[in-house]
Amino acid sequence: MMGFLMPFIVLIERRLLRPVMLALLSSLVLIVGLGAQAGASGKPRKLARDLEEAVASPVEPGHRWVQHKGGQRLVEALIVSDATNGDMTNLREHVLRLGGTVGASFASVQALMVTVPTSALKALDERSDVVSISPNRTARRAASSLELTTGAATTAVRTATGSTSYAGLDGSGIGIAVLDSGVMASHLHLANAAGVSRVLRQVSLVGQGANLASITANAPGSTAGNNYENTLNTNAAAMPDRYGHGSHVAAIAAGRGTYRTSYDTTGIAPGASIIDVRVLGADGSGTTADVIAGLDWVLYNAKQYNIRIVNLSLSAGSTSSWLNDPLAQAARAVVASGIVVVTASGNYGQIGGDTTYGTVGSPGHDPSVITVGSSNMKRTTGRLDDVVNGFSSRGPTRGSVTSSTGVRTVDNLLKPDLVAPGNAMVSAAATTSAGEWNLLAARHPQLLSGLNSFQTYRQTLMSLSGTSVSAPVVSGAVALMLQANPGLTPPLVKAILQYSAQPLPNASLVEQGAGLLNVDGAVRLAKALKTDIASKLAAGRLNAGQAIHATALPTPTSTVAGETFNWSRIVTVGGRHIATGDALFTQFQPIYDPRVNWVGTSARRATLSYWPYNAAYPNASTVPNGVTESPMASGTLLTPSVQLATALAGASSFTGKSGVFLPSAKMSSWLISGSGQALASGVVLSNGVVLSEGVVLSEGVVLSEGVVLSEGVVLSEGVVLSEGVVLSESVSGKRRASAPLAPLAEN
Repeated sequence: MMGFLMPFIVLIERRLLRPVMLALLSSLVLIVGLGAQAGASGKPRKLARDLEEAVASPVEPGHRWVQHKGGQRLVEALIVSDATNGDMTNLREHVLRLGGTVGASFASVQALMVTVPTSALKALDERSDVVSISPNRTARRAASSLELTTGAATTAVRTATGSTSYAGLDGSGIGIAVLDSGVMASHLHLANAAGVSRVLRQVSLVGQGANLASITANAPGSTAGNNYENTLNTNAAAMPDRYGHGSHVAAIAAGRGTYRTSYDTTGIAPGASIIDVRVLGADGSGTTADVIAGLDWVLYNAKQYNIRIVNLSLSAGSTSSWLNDPLAQAARAVVASGIVVVTASGNYGQIGGDTTYGTVGSPGHDPSVITVGSSNMKRTTGRLDDVVNGFSSRGPTRGSVTSSTGVRTVDNLLKPDLVAPGNAMVSAAATTSAGEWNLLAARHPQLLSGLNSFQTYRQTLMSLSGTSVSAPVVSGAVALMLQANPGLTPPLVKAILQYSAQPLPNASLVEQGAGLLNVDGAVRLAKALKTDIASKLAAGRLNAGQAIHATALPTPTSTVAGETFNWSRIVTVGGRHIATGDALFTQFQPIYDPRVNWVGTSARRATLSYWPYNAAYPNASTVPNGVTESPMASGTLLTPSVQLATALAGASSFTGKSGVFLPSAKMSSWLISGSGQALASGVVLSNGVVLSEGVVLSEGVVLSEGVVLSEGVVLSEGVVLSEGVVLSESVSGKRRASAPLAPLAEN
């Protein structure tokens, strides 16, 4: 069975076990202590969590049920009572004494609708005849957990208004190409309001990696090209996703779950179009050549289907540098054409129970793509309890080049870029009309656990975990950003996602990147920028430092699911550097040109060639027929007003939690307080060399504390008992041993 071989570098620190065990014991002590307090008081929780958070919030919570009068913050609330008298006379009188008003009582439930000062809630909570106090929430169709926890359900993005439509951003008009195992286009998750499938095109490139000339040799719109395209068509396939992975991925990015009244599993961009590009076989395995063939197909057909995003919930092993790895090069070419590429980081954050570093695969190790790690929502819509999943692959990237004299230089890029929910995610499950399950569900019936009552044809669901399902969460978010502002370039999209992310506690720069996806913040920041950035850049009319903001930048905080948090203000640039500051979004930075790639002390520029104009197919001149890269000799990369904060991280030390192991939240707190070095002259190229200022995490980033590296694991399915069922990025079921490398030396 073919599979993506993963010869990646595993960095295992066995000294982690003792601190991890101590942390677990500390957590257990805390949990036991809280339980003892609750038992001693005998008082159940009465105030709803979102009401508690609104009361405690130092800033305006922004809920409809929060009011202000006479300098007081008031809340509309429903108080459920078990008073022996149905009129609840004593409770009514107490509300009035506390400065509140009683609006209504009800026949169906013994409750009062009241408006009270927030200062009165404590006294009401202490009453023995009060069962619960909840805010008078707006009644509407409930958003899905994924919408709520990511911030897609905030007023800055959209509000679900009914079973047939959404108000606000839903990704309409944006095409997401899903390169995976296929998509069940007939599933209701992928229908529009009229019940028509939003899957615009279905093709299979499986086996076409050996036939790449057929894709690139024929002019777009030519008879030979059309004939070849017809051989790829899988629109009429009885089961276009026999493995089941691609349908689940597509529905997380763009699923429309409101057809189901009892369990809404709506994705992030429920109006976006899906383009199904099958590159994995019926067993979930594939080859790098087939994935590259799929990326070539996207380049040829992007304009026709308005493909703005490519989702790669897969990963190939590579010890090669991003510079010469073929899959990374292909992904970089797609980015250079103006298409955002989102990819999974991989599921090898833990091997044999040990935390591992340096396990990001290809093309996730390329600086131009958005590499997504996985977070755990802990089955709540609140974000404060979220953590990075143990299985999520960590950086830094370990691809390398070896000189003719045998000197090995490792990339050591900061990856992943951010994390998104990816644990026990419930979404579409592919089946046949005869009720035959996809191979994943058939092999792993636990993926269907607890979902029996929802299993109707075209409505079937299953649960998956892994960075494979985190990537489409980000792809859906990008669709919303591009709907709000179609003029964003791929590098600018990444910068916005990172800058607005929420750093999770304790996780480092190479575990979570900038932090947890924040759709609310990303959309708000995207809306503040001009919508002609990409077109001006393509026309050569956008220069370094030119204004790109249309309005004042939004306040860098968000309130999601009732919780208010600061944005990270972290943007990774040059592969190993941290940048921050308003100038990143008020002025054009040349690194936002998708054709530019700056890493370390050098930068490269891609040049795209296009097919000549063809009267029979006028769009031919918009279709790339080749991409070449060459070193840049000179030019500005960052303007002087940008701040570099790389030096704050210090030298990399695992035990010292510095450098690449610095907690993202700590770096963020420093940036919020104003730390960072303003660039006197920006970052510029001179004779092909980047003149950087105050950079520590450059060529000398190493993991050097006696840690042994090993290689040689074939990607396979695995079950993480504590975090749900993990689908690795490809399937083989085999494992290959290889000799461990020597301890990593300075380079």
